[in-house]
Amino acid sequence: MPKHETIVILEGARRLPRADILHNRDEPGLFSRFTTTHLGGMAIEAALAHTEVDRSLIGHVVMGMAQHAHRDAIYGAQGMRWRAGLPHDVPALTVARICGSGAEALAVGMEMILAGLRHDEKRPFLVVGGAESMQYPFCLYDYRGHKVGSAAQKYGPIDVSQLPRGTHVQDMLLCGLYDPSAQMAMANTAEELARRYGITRTECDAFGLRSHVRAKAARDMGLFDEEIEPVTVKRHGASEPIKVMYDTHILENPSMESMARLPAAFEAGGVITAGNASAVVDGAAALVIGKERDAKAHGCKALARVLAVGVAGCDPKIMGWGPVPATRDALGRAGITGGDIDIVEINEAFAPQALACMRDFAEMGIDPAKVNTMGNAIALGHPLGATGAILSVTCAYALRRTGKRYGLVTMCIGGGQGIAVVLENPSHAN
Repeated sequence: MPKHETIVILEGARRLPRADILHNRDEPGLFSRFTTTHLGGMAIEAALAHTEVDRSLIGHVVMGMAQHAHRDAIYGAQGMRWRAGLPHDVPALTVARICGSGAEALAVGMEMILAGLRHDEKRPFLVVGGAESMQYPFCLYDYRGHKVGSAAQKYGPIDVSQLPRGTHVQDMLLCGLYDPSAQMAMANTAEELARRYGITRTECDAFGLRSHVRAKAARDMGLFDEEIEPVTVKRHGASEPIKVMYDTHILENPSMESMARLPAAFEAGGVITAGNASAVVDGAAALVIGKERDAKAHGCKALARVLAVGVAGCDPKIMGWGPVPATRDALGRAGITGGDIDIVEINEAFAPQALACMRDFAEMGIDPAKVNTMGNAIALGHPLGATGAILSVTCAYALRRTGKRYGLVTMCIGGGQGIAVVLENPSHAN
């Protein structure tokens, strides 16, 4: 990318806390009343509030989401745009690359600016990011037009008490996590990586423990404070609202003993458990991006440069390996080597998936000690369409806080893909 056309993330990028879809395992989650557009709107509003750019300079919104399952999901980024208070003359685009959707939104936003085909020079900045409410509904198929109770069902809610006995309802969450091309669920693709790489249950449990310990330490040291926008919610039946300040899934006192007691969750004798797989959470993040020269012209501070984005395909049976070829691609496009990378944020979809990638990263020169130093999805959660944007925010602030130069954000993608983003601390500019 030509130096004068470098794209930057502006200071002020924000993410919401990640909240478990169930509170205390059997109560509605803290964000259960929010759809994906609600969460995305809150993230955009927070980013705009903290970014030194006039809203009249925002020319487009590009937001990622994975599952279009909620009542207003069809409106996607447009729903997020108006909920954030941006005017109706700002267009919005929804992008979907499943787990990589948040990173894809960043890439598409960059392409729109650099290609110039739809770029508004008078409004040179874009909002990009991702959101996901994992509060997916249960779905009843093949009942439109059929008689339910005393009338034919055309549209609207169904009185479940009137459904015939034996009616089959599917969980959209579980449906979305099964890949028909691989003929297996996402977790089973990670079990396959464990077999191919000889990764043991003990290694997976140790990695899960590592994630929780590091995430708790980072939270307690306040490392997430500058990136999180707290959310105030009123719980069902509660008299007072609750201010959600931090990610809710972090274990306070994890241990190898407690990890070892958990049963294999997906295969008999398997290595993946509830303790070493990503948490199912709701979340969102938003960033304002633009050309570096436009940021300077409008007096906006750059938080990070986006040097390159890499995308790659792989065998869907080992979809979790996708970050490896995607990272090779991104490093090549950025003109740097693995040894140059200072901070890595790889989504921990499952422990064996992340461990397999880290082994291949080491062959590229990426130091395993630099990977997920603040924990990741096992402790913090993986809200599918939001994760790429969340990790970009986390990595950008970590580069600035530590004074390091290069960061790598990467994740696997169901169906057999990977995406990777290379960030640079602007203070190291040549």
